[in-house]
Amino acid sequence: MNQQTTAILLAECPDQAGIIAKVTNFLTKNNGNIVDLEQHVDTADKHFFMRVEWQLENFSIDREQIQKTFSEEVGSALNMNWQIAFSDIKPRLALFVSQHGHCLFDILSRYQSGEWDVEIPLVISNHKNHQSLAENAGIAFHHIPITADNKQQQEQAQLDLLAKHQIDTIVLARYMQILSANFIDHYPHQIINIHHSFLPAFPGARPYHSAHERGVKIIGATSHYVTTELDAGPIIEQDIVRIRHNDNIDDLKRKGQDNEKIVLSRAIRHHLMREVLVYKNRCIVFV
Repeated sequence: MNQQTTAILLAECPDQAGIIAKVTNFLTKNNGNIVDLEQHVDTADKHFFMRVEWQLENFSIDREQIQKTFSEEVGSALNMNWQIAFSDIKPRLALFVSQHGHCLFDILSRYQSGEWDVEIPLVISNHKNHQSLAENAGIAFHHIPITADNKQQQEQAQLDLLAKHQIDTIVLARYMQILSANFIDHYPHQIINIHHSFLPAFPGARPYHSAHERGVKIIGATSHYVTTELDAGPIIEQDIVRIRHNDNIDDLKRKGQDNEKIVLSRAIRHHLMREVLVYKNRCIVFV
């Protein structure tokens, strides 16, 4: 695996001739060595999407000036929406959890094993169930209970903590509270949720009971970015598991929770690797 520091460009714009040439020419003339390039055209919408990664060693533009120079020479002329990230800047994650801990356990195991190059400064929960788990991983745990009467005040306390720790991404690891529009607006396309079905099937608090009653043969999990429309944000990752006729509700829960862990971890990795572009409430995932 290449260990050199790289820059990653995610971009989308109306489809037109010469986009790839303009971007690659910009990099080439500035001694940028491209290590990965993927592109996609939505022919129905006539829209172009791109992810390109290049080494910063020997690149002739100072990293502090890359965004300004790219905008002036390429982005503005193409009417492009774009962002640039750098591989040596670790994303900073906050984990939100309620009483179900299976996703939290999985995330912390990946974090502690070094699988993800990320910082996780804090866990926030409306219950105390997993305080020792977080603290044993060396992560600060904040118990912030929420009721109908204190929701606005407690969400502000959460936002203050997130700002203090310079959090750029939030993962809802089975956090069973609905976030307000004000909270979500602080982190557009930066809040990742896991949902226990193929959205929008079997909504509510007892999805496995509903699935069992319908005699389903598969169950799914969906990870998506949170928007102000409940469980309707852009989907990052989905998967299914098979169900047998003799599986009981506990079997469905076990299989479903295993699937939730995997789907959420894939979505988080896509996000951390800057592989996701959001366009019109859907995700373009470059993998």
